[in-house]
Amino acid sequence: MGKMIYLDNAATTKTAPEVVEAMLPYFTEFYGNASTVYEFGAKSKEAVSQARERIANAIGAKDNEIYFTAGGSESDNWAIKAAAEAYKGKGNHIITSKIEHHAVLHTCQWLEQNGFEVTYLDVDENGVVKLEELKKAIRPATILITIMFANNEIGTIEPIAEIGQIAKEHGIVFHTDAVQAFGQVPIDVDAYNIDMMSASGHKLNGPKGIGFLYIRKGVKIRSFVHGGAQERKRRAGTENVPGIVGFGKAVELALAHMEERTGKEKELRDYMISRVLKEIPFTRVNGDRKNRLPNNVNLCFQFVEGESLLIMLDMKGICASSGSACTSGSLDPSHVLLAIGLPHEIAHGSLRMTLGAETTKEDIDFTIDTIKEIVSQLREMSPLYEDYMKTSK
Repeated sequence: MGKMIYLDNAATTKTAPEVVEAMLPYFTEFYGNASTVYEFGAKSKEAVSQARERIANAIGAKDNEIYFTAGGSESDNWAIKAAAEAYKGKGNHIITSKIEHHAVLHTCQWLEQNGFEVTYLDVDENGVVKLEELKKAIRPATILITIMFANNEIGTIEPIAEIGQIAKEHGIVFHTDAVQAFGQVPIDVDAYNIDMMSASGHKLNGPKGIGFLYIRKGVKIRSFVHGGAQERKRRAGTENVPGIVGFGKAVELALAHMEERTGKEKELRDYMISRVLKEIPFTRVNGDRKNRLPNNVNLCFQFVEGESLLIMLDMKGICASSGSACTSGSLDPSHVLLAIGLPHEIAHGSLRMTLGAETTKEDIDFTIDTIKEIVSQLREMSPLYEDYMKTSK
């Protein structure tokens, strides 16, 4: 097998060498606890403060509105559960969408078991939240709207500014899971009327195990992890100084090169989609063709099982993922693809490829040629494809 072609950057990214270099001294040289009072620990505290400032500036926030967590899932859980608890005196109703990440959906389902009511909004065929349905869903008891910035499977970018404005007009706290969007598209929390926002380091060439939750000043939200007084008494636990430093460096790099990097990703993305649609019949693109993440390609191949496609791609050295949950032991297709109206038999043939800074046109051409070959092989073995071709003649 030749070189590996990595097309699963939505799952995780390669940690940038500059990020690793920035982190290393805080493992060995400046390893002091950032919460101590002596000078040695102050080195770590200063590094945490600098990273916090860098991240706050990246989204137009204040330093004291950024709280470090262990990642996107923790940030989502904290935002939703703590907001539900803090505002339960006002009401018990939460609004979200049917295509959220499971960190949001499962948290909302847990709250439903604990006395809260949740409305799961439909989306259109491109995965876009319907604003009129959002407005209709609002009740006097609505305390939180949580809608993701961009979908992790199909790449659709939601109308966050409009959603934020609706929430603001009704006095409702608005949280967005921006794990996939942060570092890929510009974000300004004031312009979008975002009250809380989740993000994760390993999605933008930073380290794993570090994330943040932005909490706008004035939003009532309580501690999620109890213990020490870290993170201004809202999130206990010794600070992950190397991770925080690495996250800050990754954000610096992502913003510095965003326009150039995403421009290249869009060009390769559109080239890939165009070639596949022209050269492989019975294929469809999932997600909004215009308002989508620059690096996201999500396709469905009719008469093909997505898991088989993934395994055969892996044998050729290509790393991708499927929208189908079958790889985790479930026979059910992706909840996102079902929510946009795809029947089970088509949703099962999904493939998500997410590009990165190191992806080349040669990688894309090799991948497309390989997909063509594999899809042809799988269809030749498919009785459904054989029956379709017979009846269509």
